Amino acid sequence: MTSLIHARGLIKRFGDFTAVDGIDVDVQPGEAFGFLGPNGAGKSSTMRMIGCVSPPTDGVLRILDMDPRRDGPRIRARLGVCPQLDNLDPELSVLENLTTYARFFGIPRKVARERAAELLDFVQLGERAGSKVEPLSGGMKRRLTIARAMVNEPDIVLLDEPTTGLDPQARHLVWERLFRLKQQGVTLVLTTHYMDEAEQLCDRLVVMDGGKIVAEGSPRALIEAYSTREVVELRFPDDQGSYVGKLEGVGERLEVLPDRILLYVTDGDAALAEVHRRSLDPAGSLVRRSSLEDVFLHLTGRTLVD
Repeated sequence: MTSLIHARGLIKRFGDFTAVDGIDVDVQPGEAFGFLGPNGAGKSSTMRMIGCVSPPTDGVLRILDMDPRRDGPRIRARLGVCPQLDNLDPELSVLENLTTYARFFGIPRKVARERAAELLDFVQLGERAGSKVEPLSGGMKRRLTIARAMVNEPDIVLLDEPTTGLDPQARHLVWERLFRLKQQGVTLVLTTHYMDEAEQLCDRLVVMDGGKIVAEGSPRALIEAYSTREVVELRFPDDQGSYVGKLEGVGERLEVLPDRILLYVTDGDAALAEVHRRSLDPAGSLVRRSSLEDVFLHLTGRTLVD
């Protein structure tokens, strides 16, 4: 299977600063591929190179079997882009935002109107076709931006933080629409800070930190490789660190946070029973399955990066 996106030793420098430091990436047709990482990890710089708006400094990058340095306009004509911040035209109606955008791709007016109507129905905005953009909710604007990204029937859709700032109901509706696109064979490439979003949408993903890829695989494979099947969260009424010695040997790994202790274990119920057998009485306890967020924080740390 030919990769739609192929990168080897991809580098992006800004002066003396290396934002992307020699990464290898392959995205296959029809898959949803994610870039995860803290602020400054190199995700946005990578997406800008894939979107042919920022040239690579070094390395190999092929998009749709073309060279973005030479074939940028041809590649961009086959990409759909949903930026992190909605940049819809508030002076135009919902329908006009799509039909006007279609003209940039040379789509005939009649075809553009038909395609726009289909897309608005797809994102559940058909009844708002004649409305102005300004009074739309955040979720509606996001769905309209995704519809706009599809107006040229792209081979690849780039989504930068597709649900940032949305309430849970709007997020889940956007997830459903994106999942439907994937079912239709559309290739999705996204960045996100929501680990549950990555687990829901991504077939494969990479975790970036400091411009490098530190892990790659499916969400489930990453959890199996870098975490345990379950996590036990314990909250003690006083200093959490004072209980570390008493919990030694319970689970594969222990992490002390200011408000709780995390035990990474295979069997959470058995681990919790062992905690009580040691005459420890936490003020609160929780057994949960390990998540992609556990992997992310283990690989990139909990220190806030601005």
